[in-house]
Amino acid sequence: MEHFRFWGIEQEIRTSRVMPAGYPAGGINAYDNLMSDFAHPWFRRGEVDQYYFASNERLPQYLTEQILRDRADRLPTVEVIYGSEAEAIDQDDEAVRIETGSGEISADYVVGCDGSHSVVREAVGISETRRDHDRKMVLLVFRSQQLHRVLEDRFGEASFFNVLHPGLEGYWRFLGRVDVGQGWFFHAPVPVEATVERLDYTTILHETVGDRFELELDYIGFWDLRVAFADTYGQGRVLIAGDAAHSHPPYGGYGINTGFEDARNLGWKLAAILQGWGGSSLLGSYTDERRPVFASTAADFIEAFIENDREFIQKYDPRDDLAKFSDAWERRRRGSNLGVSVFDPHYEGSPIVLGPEGGISSAVGTHSLEARAGHRLPPPASGPGLFESLGQDWTIVAGPRSADMVSELDIVARRLDLPVKVLQLEEDDISGYGTELMLVRPDHYVSWVADGGDIDASSVLEMSTGRVG
Repeated sequence: MEHFRFWGIEQEIRTSRVMPAGYPAGGINAYDNLMSDFAHPWFRRGEVDQYYFASNERLPQYLTEQILRDRADRLPTVEVIYGSEAEAIDQDDEAVRIETGSGEISADYVVGCDGSHSVVREAVGISETRRDHDRKMVLLVFRSQQLHRVLEDRFGEASFFNVLHPGLEGYWRFLGRVDVGQGWFFHAPVPVEATVERLDYTTILHETVGDRFELELDYIGFWDLRVAFADTYGQGRVLIAGDAAHSHPPYGGYGINTGFEDARNLGWKLAAILQGWGGSSLLGSYTDERRPVFASTAADFIEAFIENDREFIQKYDPRDDLAKFSDAWERRRRGSNLGVSVFDPHYEGSPIVLGPEGGISSAVGTHSLEARAGHRLPPPASGPGLFESLGQDWTIVAGPRSADMVSELDIVARRLDLPVKVLQLEEDDISGYGTELMLVRPDHYVSWVADGGDIDASSVLEMSTGRVG
């Protein structure tokens, strides 16, 4: 939602929601079925809202995409062409040429956002790392007012429901709301021989809920559970983003949000190259920053959930020892929001971030209101107003005691033709960040922090913009 605010579409996103305003983006985790004695709140995203300039929102992908298309159509520098398909790609030191059914397109750079079977990725020979889980999954989309009443009576307001079934080796039965009232989606493992005609999806749904209910099916489809990510996110003048660069099971909204982060990260770097102030290593930092974050998201969250649940099922069974199972379930309940509280994608190991020493870019971190190199800039003590002043250039955020350091940075920025501005904060706001001075990138990640003393302004700005390294 920070990105949508920056792109000027936050209110369009929020007013297009199909869920009621303020409906909690949290869920329920249950053992065996949703009527069992073992169920607790889970994955409460709202608990980290204070660390962001905009609160989270939940919107179907087709509505999100339409708002983004409309925004692109309004941009004077963008020409949108629908209905053309890339058939071949060729590049040299000067340009990239794309062959389509309606002719050739020539460009300085091409970014393939063309899905997990990316023509662009394959055309330039970018290899993938894949981890197959050998699980066939079903996706159901259906309507049931009765199910809405049953689950609301039992749990109150909850957006999604994860069932840890003892016979599925840690792979989830996952039920989520499309709206509040009747719309639902459902993912679950099914036998490899399952087909649209032969799958008894009604029985699977009733087993998951632990009760019978009436439903109307809108869609049924299948997908294979795997994790895949490109070994590099760029080859020459051709880059990839979104599902073309990485794919994983559709749990938790990680995929689409990771794609938005790709776009934000790559966008400012391409602009820097085209505007002439980006250094030769800047585009390479796109892979250096985004690939480790996805690899961590897949391994430390999505696949870790599966592995931890598999271990739990193998170790505890209420039929064998109810007291032991109950104790273990209570420990799970106490740690039920860990996946939210430690999900903090950052670029501490980036070659264009100055510190911390020995840092590693990852999706695992800790939320903090202090400014940290490689992390998103959090809101100041005075609230989110600072966000509107950051803009699309580099920003020096400074306290009242840093005038000399600001002057040094400004002189070097002018010499490098670097688009930069200074935001002066009051002492109370800058002290909350735990630093006196910081350099904030166009994507609103912090590149460097300082708290007094001498600085090498040239090194700071040249490294941050990819001119060294």
